[in-house]
Amino acid sequence: MPHIDYYFATLSPYTYLAGTRMEEVAAKHGATIRYKPLDIMGLFGRTGGTPPPQRHINRQEWRLQEMRRSASKLGMKMNLKPAHWPTNPAPSSYAIIAAQTAGGGDLAGLVHGFVRAVWAEEKDVSDDAVVRAVLEAHGFDGGLADSGMLAGAEEYAANLEEAVEKGVFGAPFYITDGDERFWGQDKIEDLDLYLQGKL
Repeated sequence: MPHIDYYFATLSPYTYLAGTRMEEVAAKHGATIRYKPLDIMGLFGRTGGTPPPQRHINRQEWRLQEMRRSASKLGMKMNLKPAHWPTNPAPSSYAIIAAQTAGGGDLAGLVHGFVRAVWAEEKDVSDDAVVRAVLEAHGFDGGLADSGMLAGAEEYAANLEEAVEKGVFGAPFYITDGDERFWGQDKIEDLDLYLQGKL
């Protein structure tokens, strides 16, 4: 059975644009998924990337155009300059880690619920009430926002270390059990082809 390690950030516009397409590909191939939220700004610092606000204006302008085009192509609502970005991604990330451990809900929906909250719903995913509401909307106990904090903090930090070790430098990033790496929501089709044995 194939496996995919999914590295992502709850503040990443491209994680939002990925939707749940990777999960559809995984289901098609019977692949398991391990969700690994991480500190994207920390990852940039460790792997030679530059946070978006610090990039040259040429890159910033292209990024906004690319986000607009991608959202339009995918038929997704997207606010290019959301009210609560950047914000602290840790509370939403800890909640995902706790939910993955607890089980019983829609984990793919939860991940997408957090990124959608940022990029389409003008919500602050560092706010406890927002975190609880997104957990509950996807079949999880809202109390996971509190009970999973310590373990969540440890795993969140470990995810960053592991990501750097395994060659991750952006989000979303998918790594198969054969160490085949795919970066970006626009590479989900390639992931599908790889799992079909065509790449």
